[in-house]
Amino acid sequence: MSALPDSLPAAPRAAWLLPGALTAGVLLILAGLFWPTFHSMIEVWERSETFAHGYLIFPISAWLIWRQRDELARVQPRPDLRGLILLAVAGAGWMLADAGSVNVVAQYAFIAMLIAAIWALLGWTFVWAAFFPLMFLFFAVPVGEFLIQPLMGVTADFTVAMLQATGIPVYREGMFFSIPSGDWSVVEGCSGLRYLIASVTLGVLYAYLTYRSWKRRLLFSIAAIVVPVFANSGRAYMIVMIAHLSDMKLALGVDHYIYGWAFFGLVMLLLFWIGGFWREDEQATAAQPERGKVPGDRAATRPILPVAVAALVIAGLWPAYAAWLNARPLPTMPELQVEAQGGWQPAASFTGWTPHWVGADRRVRQSYSQAGRQVMLELNYYASQRQDAELINSQNFMIRQKDPDWSNVGERIATVEIGGQPRQVRQAKMRGSNGQRLLVWQWNLIGQRPTVNDHVAKLILALDRVRLQRDDGLSVLIATPYEESEREAALATLARFAADMEPAIGRTLDQVDGT
Repeated sequence: MSALPDSLPAAPRAAWLLPGALTAGVLLILAGLFWPTFHSMIEVWERSETFAHGYLIFPISAWLIWRQRDELARVQPRPDLRGLILLAVAGAGWMLADAGSVNVVAQYAFIAMLIAAIWALLGWTFVWAAFFPLMFLFFAVPVGEFLIQPLMGVTADFTVAMLQATGIPVYREGMFFSIPSGDWSVVEGCSGLRYLIASVTLGVLYAYLTYRSWKRRLLFSIAAIVVPVFANSGRAYMIVMIAHLSDMKLALGVDHYIYGWAFFGLVMLLLFWIGGFWREDEQATAAQPERGKVPGDRAATRPILPVAVAALVIAGLWPAYAAWLNARPLPTMPELQVEAQGGWQPAASFTGWTPHWVGADRRVRQSYSQAGRQVMLELNYYASQRQDAELINSQNFMIRQKDPDWSNVGERIATVEIGGQPRQVRQAKMRGSNGQRLLVWQWNLIGQRPTVNDHVAKLILALDRVRLQRDDGLSVLIATPYEESEREAALATLARFAADMEPAIGRTLDQVDGT
């Protein structure tokens, strides 16, 4: 960030009264217009310890601006119409995210709209001078849960590798592994996401306050990302070793978490201590020419009130359209009927496992058999994408965490052959406490097109909803029993069932009047 030249005089106090009051008023009105989005952030802060720091982001940003008050006082507030362009773009992004029920994107768009409104009313010079405090607002968005599975994989890989390097025999199956002293599993709490979020937020703030060089700020911020990932992996290995060496007496209860947080606190303390050797907080920044001025008297005299009204109109269009979309009635939905095809016959259920798909408007769950082969079919139909009734939802998964009866011992995107054509499916291996194993395939149907890419599916459904097209979708899940020695036979069974039943499954979408 470039400092304003020392020779630039402070703007008269009166010059800030109207722009400051209008900006504060517009920001409050925006918070009201998009209150469901803002409130969704607060709800996550309240229920999740991982994102509880969100309560502090807005006060910290305000404090950062306050500590720059002398520099910002030399900025002449000038309305800038380019901010209205950003406001419109961010609003369109919010509209798509809301239509697809992607809260994280909607929340990012909301923060972007706040910054765009400040740009439109106070000008680019102010935004540039307060660039970091404004950008810091994005840390209020509770994002990162998509990293849980990759981080769990890193933790499991590192822990198993270190145990083997230590000479301890390990048997691993997915996120579960066994050593001579006991059995272990890497669950969500072991992913280290909480450490990573805290480290990145504190690290970026520390880098901004401690350094003046953007290079040093960037390097320290990268370290704040990398260090907690390796520290969490070391923490997991340390806990397993403490339990192993103590005959499974230590690091299993509350002390499991105490050791973890104590280790993380020590790592972060060392990171900040080492980073302090290169601090630049007392070095003056060379004055540079003021950036972002809109040239000419016309910009200086542009009235701010019409810009404030335009900002509210532009922002208000999106929630109004979203409310109209949400008020539309659902299409007519008869009970879904799937005709048995290819010699498959309805049969009694052969498993107690139940997939966890929520909010479906219609559901079909039926087992089939053919020549001694058994397959379970589950269809979850969503007539229109809306909150808590979405085809793509973080609450739709194979099993709950810490399920008492079933374990997911391996899930990935696999390329298989169905009806002679390559197809991607989400493939999972399930293990029951009763010894039963299931091989599972899952994919989604949107407009008769199969997909397993959640991001593409969300975008297609959101665009369809905004354009008043059909935004329905179908989750298809099939499962069959298997043993590791007969895995190829299980794959062939699922491929045969999918090819035989695909026409009947596709016809279920035609049973709904989606006009």
